[in-house]
Amino acid sequence: MGIKGKDLLTVEQLTREEMETIFHTAREMKGIISRDIKKVPTLRGKVVITLFYEPSTRTRASFELAGKYMSADVVNLNIATSSVVKGESLKDTGLTLQVMGADIIVIRHGMSGAPKMLGQYVPARVINAGDGYHAHPTQALLDMMTIKEHYGEIKGLKVAIVGDILHSRVARSNMEGLLKLGADVWFCGPPTLLPAGLEKTGVKVTPDIEEALQNAQVAMMLRIQLERQKAGLFPSLREYSRLYGLTSQRLKLADPHCLVLHPGPINRGVEISGEVADGVQSLINEQVTNGVAVRMALLYLMLGQKGE
Repeated sequence: MGIKGKDLLTVEQLTREEMETIFHTAREMKGIISRDIKKVPTLRGKVVITLFYEPSTRTRASFELAGKYMSADVVNLNIATSSVVKGESLKDTGLTLQVMGADIIVIRHGMSGAPKMLGQYVPARVINAGDGYHAHPTQALLDMMTIKEHYGEIKGLKVAIVGDILHSRVARSNMEGLLKLGADVWFCGPPTLLPAGLEKTGVKVTPDIEEALQNAQVAMMLRIQLERQKAGLFPSLREYSRLYGLTSQRLKLADPHCLVLHPGPINRGVEISGEVADGVQSLINEQVTNGVAVRMALLYLMLGQKGE
């Protein structure tokens, strides 16, 4: 079983069965990552192109490694030195990459809906690596895989997601997946960063971090984007840290085995203390490893499973 549809644009489009297939395949892929020689011929002859209009470390590097571990030819297009700076449209960039032989294009773009638009222009399969404030499906999949590895099942777990919910594509994608898998999802943040009408989706919403963390089995902290402070959505980083930062003292409110997650990059001392980020309950580095495995699984399921 693969993934229905040509492109992976959101978690919402995936069925529970498809997500379970991705998790199962990713667990198999972790065995490759742990080898001395991290190479299998699964995608030999396939071309993967990463097209990142926004900065990225983890997502871009993990897609590149995922392709290379499976012997694909991976090309990273540097937007700053490409024809995009000369005014080339997304459509023309996509068509150019297509006629060069792209089998799959991984795109990150500041505009919500850009991956969907690209997918309509090109026959190549498209993976959304983050579009505006809309979605970041692969991040949510690796987060859910990390939770499943430790708890076995997600159903019934209390998951607190804390931070800038309003502008977070990670929060939105995790909400779609976690609710589908039966989690009790809580959103927490300053009232100015909590969208109206969230309760209609099935999540619980609170501006009180202590209520959100109470008996939580998972605490997912979101990066505070510094430009939000300039927009006047909260007084200062110091004030935010005092009210919403995850400290070791606050973590005691959660379940004793509470997992601490963060999509990265982290702002130490703002949304999470260094002590918690480096503590035994933190799975931030494990998330990165799982990110490579999940992206290997997706490339395999979308490109390489026929006859392999």
